Amino acid sequence: MDSSRPSWTSRYSFILASIGSAVGLGNIWRFPYIMGKYGGAVFLIVYLFLILTICFIPLLAELATGKILKKECIGAYESVNPKFKPLGFLNPLTGVLISSFYFVVGGWIINYIYISFVSYKTSDFSGYFSSFIQGSTLPVIFTLLFLFMCMFFISRGIKKGIEFANNVLMPLFAVLLIGLIIFSLNLPNANLGIEYMFKPDFSKVSAEMFLAALGQALFTLSIGMGALLTYGSYIKEDKSIVKSTYTIIFSDTMFALMAGVMIFPAIFSFGLEPNSGAGLVFVTLPNIFAKIPFGNVVSAAFFILLFCAALTSGISILEVAIASFTERMKISRIKASVILFIIISAIAIPASLSFGKLYGVTLFGKTIFDFLDFTTSSILMPLNTLFLCIIAGWFLKIKGSQFISNKFFAVLFDIGLKFIIPTVLIGVLWAGLK
Repeated sequence: MDSSRPSWTSRYSFILASIGSAVGLGNIWRFPYIMGKYGGAVFLIVYLFLILTICFIPLLAELATGKILKKECIGAYESVNPKFKPLGFLNPLTGVLISSFYFVVGGWIINYIYISFVSYKTSDFSGYFSSFIQGSTLPVIFTLLFLFMCMFFISRGIKKGIEFANNVLMPLFAVLLIGLIIFSLNLPNANLGIEYMFKPDFSKVSAEMFLAALGQALFTLSIGMGALLTYGSYIKEDKSIVKSTYTIIFSDTMFALMAGVMIFPAIFSFGLEPNSGAGLVFVTLPNIFAKIPFGNVVSAAFFILLFCAALTSGISILEVAIASFTERMKISRIKASVILFIIISAIAIPASLSFGKLYGVTLFGKTIFDFLDFTTSSILMPLNTLFLCIIAGWFLKIKGSQFISNKFFAVLFDIGLKFIIPTVLIGVLWAGLK
């Protein structure tokens, strides 16, 4: 093992960084509107089942692969078999493509923090949001600003950059979230939102909902983009990854539930629709904030919360490519950060402009932003997870008994890694491509 390779200073720092990777826009922005789209409580039941059973296996396998091989994604796959080197490249590529549209949303968040402080000057939030994202200047500037913030922490390394950012931002995130939950639960008719979340209507179960729940689970846990493999490679030998896996899944699930408890009572309190789609955060909630006392303060707190989640996840996504650049090209983190900034900017700017000047430019019938979103979440992430399971289970020969003391669950892990998860993922890929 390379003794000069960086490592986490403590298990606490690793856990916070991993939670920061998992807890992002997938929990606060994507989870509520996907849950609203697919029927509330019944979607939640399916989602919880999948995240606690199916997703545990690839998450543990990804951390284990990183911990065992002590290399970034490309080097890790290459060390198992040189023929797998091209598959390793898919992980940083996925991270770059995710960043290119994810950071556009990060830019939107910065804008909403700004307008929260200067006070809302509109009553038509749908029109405002559409007008803003169609712009050619501010959305691009805010996208690049968000990218620069992520790069700043990444360039400072593990201890001074990634650990510092997560050690500060994740506790702040938790405090803001709890405060907003208390506020939301005290709104009139808040109980209707809680009932929507936890009273299932099983007539809404469908194959499409199942696939949506699995896709959301993979997305929110950062499985299939190389972030957990990279973070796992910084784990010291004496640390238990099973406990870490349980902690990450539990924390991610709790934050997703808390996000729902924060958002749905507010929506039902004002008689709005829970299935308002991706505009839920940028249209529906600002509409609520504008109608309540001290709405600007609540709005600012919410979007700062969202910013913390987006930034910690953005850092983990970028670390995959940064680790590959620094270890394979033997360059400093600062040089790698500059190179990656240029690459992502070249893709993120057109993605931002795809809502306005480049709206007519399509790839396979999709705007640039939608194409990046679909390609990464529906193809590359499931594909990367499939390759990970095959390589870890069949070639690296990871065994459940290496980490799990209970023989029954160790055998289940082995069967799941080699057979069940790959089969499910092939089904997800087929459904996504048909």
